[in-house]
Amino acid sequence: MTLAQRAMERLQAWPDLMVGPAGCGTGRALRSVRDEIVHFHSSRDVDLHLTRRAIQRFHYDLAGSSAIHLLPGSGWVTVHLDCEADIDLLLSLVSIALKAHQNPPVDDAGPRRTGCNFRRVTVLPRDAVAGG
Repeated sequence: MTLAQRAMERLQAWPDLMVGPAGCGTGRALRSVRDEIVHFHSSRDVDLHLTRRAIQRFHYDLAGSSAIHLLPGSGWVTVHLDCEADIDLLLSLVSIALKAHQNPPVDDAGPRRTGCNFRRVTVLPRDAVAGG
């Protein structure tokens, strides 16, 4: 079982999430009653709809993680699953995303990208990022 499959299995048990096709056309999604929250695109890459406001709030923490990839102007982050700790990180961020989606976003100022980050983010192996 891949890391993404394990993460999806754990998240499917959450009562606030429902499974369906990803709106971008690639992979499976988990959604709340209001929005798509998570897109599982591959065995390791997951796009998470945090909202622009939540990304701004946690920007320094997100940017400091080698598992998280940010795209300017996007309300989505890409999480690269390399180990079990990355699944735990994803689950924590899904909890934040669900909270962020409870109220309509008020973070619409500035240019806005629609849809998830699929095909807009290139994930490099962590060894290459660390220079080793």
